[in-house]
Amino acid sequence: MKEKAYHEKVTITNAVRLRDQMKFLPRFCREYFLGIEPSTSSRTRLAYAYDLGIFFEFIHDNNPVYHKMTVQEYPLQILDDITALDIEEFMSYLKYYEKNGVEHTNDERGIARKLASVRSLYNYYYKKEMIEKNPPALVTTPKIHEKTITRLDIDEVAMLLDQVESGEKLTPRQQMYHEQTKRRDLAIMTLMLGTGIRVSECVGIDIDDLDFKNNGVKIHRKGGAEVIVYFSDEVAIALLDYLEERELIEAVEGHTNALFLSMQKKRIQVRSIENLVKKYSKLVTTVKNITPHKLRSTYGTALYQETGDIYLVADVLGHKDVNTTRKHYAAQADERRRMAGKIVQLRDKED
Repeated sequence: MKEKAYHEKVTITNAVRLRDQMKFLPRFCREYFLGIEPSTSSRTRLAYAYDLGIFFEFIHDNNPVYHKMTVQEYPLQILDDITALDIEEFMSYLKYYEKNGVEHTNDERGIARKLASVRSLYNYYYKKEMIEKNPPALVTTPKIHEKTITRLDIDEVAMLLDQVESGEKLTPRQQMYHEQTKRRDLAIMTLMLGTGIRVSECVGIDIDDLDFKNNGVKIHRKGGAEVIVYFSDEVAIALLDYLEERELIEAVEGHTNALFLSMQKKRIQVRSIENLVKKYSKLVTTVKNITPHKLRSTYGTALYQETGDIYLVADVLGHKDVNTTRKHYAAQADERRRMAGKIVQLRDKED
């Protein structure tokens, strides 16, 4: 039997998790998830399910009428009974709440995402004229405060790759494993810094996705699209060096085609790459909290500074809307405009 690709395994895993999560939702939600399946990813549907679970649990705990019923017994009529004020109270609740002895908090992004999940549910039934009201449409989305882009400077990128290669600043315990993983780690870090791919896209790469004739790698974008991303000779060298080692490793069944393997000889996981990025970046900077996404920002910034082409940056990073890219790199655009203002000289300067 042909080994399933990583993105296919993720889709199956998310489908199973969604079925489990739906056990805690009103029964009418099954129709909603079937209805949105053609237009959403498995990851999005699972996120909606978790968010809706929190929403209906809040209604159960705070609404005296529906407190007498289990969440699973809620009729579709509940959506018409809930008011905009109820939803605003839910948004306030999300800032801090406790569940099973665990404290939970949400910033404006977390609250906005959960509001979007509730809106999606309402929009589905409202468009089908199965409910009469749409209170989430009356609620204002929280104002999102833009964060400053955290990225590595050019010298920090070089220092980071040097540390991955040498491992000289690692703890004695970390150095015990470094010799076994340094080629893999260097290939991962060089690839991510040299292409700006997402950590999930990196994890999903198979050996036969690599094309060294054209220096390209096939990846599966977040929305499901399959694209070729191109890389430099520097990235190619790091990948080829690792491949010499990878070809000698007999991977666990079901992981034989995975490019990057864990020490257990299975496809490396997203959390593992997050941990190795954190481990090495702390050797270079203790001020910046560097994550795989920050490596992506580092690449995007460098590409924009070199080309000044926001559309190229958006295309390479896989942003569906160029405004997303423009929003992230507005500071660099302003810097370039300032530079342009100084370049043009109208009259010769007098000595």
